[in-house]
Amino acid sequence: MALVERCRRGELGAFEEVYRAHSSRLYGLALRMVGNPSDAEDLLQEIFLSAHRKLDGFRGESALGTWLYRLATNQCLDHLRSKSARAGQLTDALDDEPSMPDVRSRGIVDATVAKMDLERALAHLPEGCRAAFLLYDVEGLEHREVADALGIAEGTSKSQVHKARLKLRALLGGRTKA
Repeated sequence: MALVERCRRGELGAFEEVYRAHSSRLYGLALRMVGNPSDAEDLLQEIFLSAHRKLDGFRGESALGTWLYRLATNQCLDHLRSKSARAGQLTDALDDEPSMPDVRSRGIVDATVAKMDLERALAHLPEGCRAAFLLYDVEGLEHREVADALGIAEGTSKSQVHKARLKLRALLGGRTKA
């Protein structure tokens, strides 16, 4: 809370400390939610602009990181809901795929294919399930923290994660047994 107060007073470097402490995890969240590095970078900027504007409204009822996760998740969900993002997503996904270098190692190729399959499967999850799954299973938040970040009940978080896992198993078929 002291860092938040320093930011509110306009202390030089205080918001930069917030950025340094939370940007890599928020970028990772954005990247997993939107699946595109360029969009994730843009969203990260929007998340921190929004955080800077809304910092006076932060009451400290949850940890600053939890509050930032909620802002980030909402920003990502808004992005995913936008019509322009949906229209561009299909073509951008193909354009942004890194080309595979001439690799002789079968393990690297298999791991890359599995990762791409997982990312595609995640994109097919309903937004609420995807967000809860990423926050819980990937980011390691507790259901209570996921609920706070998404503005849902803890039981809803548990249900969404469970549904996400079931759907991912169905979408990935035999790959989850490896």
